[in-house]
Amino acid sequence: MVEKDTCEIYCYDEPKVRRIQESLQLENIQAMTQMIKALADETRMKIAYALCQDDELCVCDVANIIGSSQATASHHLRALKGLGLARYRKEGKLAFYSLDDDHVRQLVQMVSSHSKELSVNGK
Repeated sequence: MVEKDTCEIYCYDEPKVRRIQESLQLENIQAMTQMIKALADETRMKIAYALCQDDELCVCDVANIIGSSQATASHHLRALKGLGLARYRKEGKLAFYSLDDDHVRQLVQMVSSHSKELSVNGK
């Protein structure tokens, strides 16, 4: 017999629901969603992961790491920068990118760690 994964009766904890609904209104859920969407792209996640491995990489480095053209790498790096996940600096004719801060690094590392746990557990 298949176990039903929904409530069999409708009831809820009104104070808990109200408290959480109020906290949702204080958060910028749209900005959070955009950040997660940016990392949901496989190429951008590869770039973010690569930037976790080194403090900064130039666009040429990134292009070679992900096996793309400089234009493609630059496009994805600009998207990460635009969402506040990466930053860049110019040195002569080279553009160097890094993760914006440790929060982004921690997010990527947590996803990587959890992904490894799932694969070990066969999920």
